[in-house]
Amino acid sequence: MYNNILFPVDMEHTAESANALAIALEETRRSNAKLTVMTVAPGFGMPIVASYFDENAVREALKEVARHLKKYIDENIPEGIEANAVVLEGNHAELILKQAQEDNIDLIVMASHNNQIEHLLIGSCASKVVRHAHCTVTIVK
Repeated sequence: MYNNILFPVDMEHTAESANALAIALEETRRSNAKLTVMTVAPGFGMPIVASYFDENAVREALKEVARHLKKYIDENIPEGIEANAVVLEGNHAELILKQAQEDNIDLIVMASHNNQIEHLLIGSCASKVVRHAHCTVTIVK
């Protein structure tokens, strides 16, 4: 049984996350757990990126990501399941792990978007989460 489930979703790959969402919802119902749905926007604070965006543009971009996440939750999370929405900005794997620690998450359910070249160069987000999470992690392809 789980108490707190984290479902990170890439808003650009929501269709590929459908199977992972189904598992997260099933576990949420079965355990009567709390569900946190999170997404991570790219790191605007990186020096090379920050030079192109002023503070207002970054704030507006994050508000837009939050609107998309809310719409995704409204359209995909059935009534009876309360989902907490979290939008963060930066490194995906690091922020997923940090959120899991802060919210006392005991299950992370996430999709794997395997890009072979990216995986060879920097490693996939999913593999980093699996290696460093303090809780159970389910990766869905």
